[in-house]
Amino acid sequence: MQMDKSMNRQAFSKALVAARTQRHSGAHPFSLAWADGRLTRAQLGFWAIQHYYYIELIPQQFGHFFCRLPDLDARRHMLENLIGEEVPDQPGKRHPDLLLRFAQACGVSPRRVREASDRGEILPGTRAMRSWIYELVAFRELAEAAAGIMVALEGQTPTLYPRYVEACRAMGMSDDDLEFFQVHIDNDTHHEGEGLEITYRYAHTPALQRKAVAAVAASARQRLAMLDGIWGAIETGEWKPRRGA
Repeated sequence: MQMDKSMNRQAFSKALVAARTQRHSGAHPFSLAWADGRLTRAQLGFWAIQHYYYIELIPQQFGHFFCRLPDLDARRHMLENLIGEEVPDQPGKRHPDLLLRFAQACGVSPRRVREASDRGEILPGTRAMRSWIYELVAFRELAEAAAGIMVALEGQTPTLYPRYVEACRAMGMSDDDLEFFQVHIDNDTHHEGEGLEITYRYAHTPALQRKAVAAVAASARQRLAMLDGIWGAIETGEWKPRRGA
């Protein structure tokens, strides 16, 4: 995308969302299989192991991004997001902890999830996903970081996770089992809006706007690559269900 002048807010937001929509994870075969109820609890547990590795450090990564923001209003937005991840006044409600609860519902113990990297169970695409988030928050332009995380990734969950939840309810999972997904459905539309605002604020040149749109596309592709790894391991038999902690 080449631009000789900066887009206005509406056109820029439309370009950011379009970059995400073209590569939305909801169209991935793994997501379709989940939504259609074609995945077993063990397979969902394998996803939970991978996803936990990806999101485990999100609070620290958000903290890094928070420290880079030069203006108070943007820092307040990110602080709200960070507190939503850590939930300091409600022990056990941190987003990684909620994901551990879902993993348990799938038959995977918290210990196994936490030790998955040591056991060699983390796929290359999952490691790349976590590394990409770190690259965004630590090294990329502020507009790229906001767009690549809040617009590209958080912006997908309100339309992606309801289908996951519906399928899991049909499997007999409870509200407690699925709280990880519900908090993202409830909160991430707001986070996406904040992300669009922060991105527009810092993408104040045509070049920065191009970078921000590219960051959305890159993040969406990275998430698809992570799902490629998970789905491929299931389809080829590289991953097999296992028993024990």
